[in-house]
Amino acid sequence: MASTWPAEVRFLGDLVAIPSVSGAESAAAAAVEAHARSLGLEVVRDETSVRVSVGDESTGRTLALASHLDVVPPGEGWTRDPFVPHIENGRLYGRGSGDAKASVSAMLYAMADVQTAGGPARGRLLGIFSYGEETRHATMPQAVKRAGRLDAAVVGEPTSLQIAVAQRGLLMVDLIAHGVQRHAGYAGEDGTNAVTALAQDLVRLDSVVAERVHPLLGVTTVTPTMLEAGVSRNVTPASAKAVLDVRSTPAWTHDELEIALQDRLSSEVIVTSRRLVPCETPTDSLLLRAALAAAPATDTYGSPTCSDWCYLRHLDAIKVGPGTSRRSHPADEAVDLAEVSAARRLYAGIAREYFA
Repeated sequence: MASTWPAEVRFLGDLVAIPSVSGAESAAAAAVEAHARSLGLEVVRDETSVRVSVGDESTGRTLALASHLDVVPPGEGWTRDPFVPHIENGRLYGRGSGDAKASVSAMLYAMADVQTAGGPARGRLLGIFSYGEETRHATMPQAVKRAGRLDAAVVGEPTSLQIAVAQRGLLMVDLIAHGVQRHAGYAGEDGTNAVTALAQDLVRLDSVVAERVHPLLGVTTVTPTMLEAGVSRNVTPASAKAVLDVRSTPAWTHDELEIALQDRLSSEVIVTSRRLVPCETPTDSLLLRAALAAAPATDTYGSPTCSDWCYLRHLDAIKVGPGTSRRSHPADEAVDLAEVSAARRLYAGIAREYFA
């Protein structure tokens, strides 16, 4: 990539050129490790993450800059090679350009800027760049355990540089209705048609857990995404299943949602995943004050998408980064280069204010 581009843009191009689909992040991790060392930063790379540090955790608080190195598969519909970075009209195209390698590059250079300025007077700035975020095999929980003391975290995800102070969670549910398998010609005599029973529950979903309204995220949504039923065209099935995508808010715990669904629906409720819990920045957040001091014109909002924040929710945390999540997974993923450079300045500014 041309030497006239800022360093954070050039390194972003280098990262995009390394295919790092979830489960195959080792080459990207090695590149981050090598680049961090070239910038004079301390680095540890293991099977959980690449961790880059500035400062000394024994002297004060630790602020983590956390993002991920894996990307989703390229899929179809691209008009350019997904792993050849291409700059056009102020945007860099390529899989992972926005989600979330732009955050990784901006965070790494922000850390170098903090070190060049003398580092935190007290405390430690720690970059955590993990693997598997796009799958159920995220390594961030293990990376956090190895990171030592953590007090606050900036989660690097595409937010158009707005600050997310709340984030939806994800509860996955199998909704299973039971009936009697019989010849369809005798279906009206007795027994239950599982398809009909399931349908009756599905029409209740829009308002089934609507009474708790989060001020930023609104109501929890319950969306059927997959259906499965049927033995033959002339046989009533013994069971019918819908997969429910439940986008939770901090107004409910996942345990409370499970109980509510069991109480309010007739079908069997089986939770298949509850790990992606909703998150919210503390009302007395020191980190949010630092972020708004660094960028006073920045908007705050509630994010509809999940991220590694759920593994850092015990900390004072926010989510902010270059790019928009609407471009994250489609073909021709891209990020505006001006946002990448602005993110470098923002992350360094947040660190400066936080440690002041």
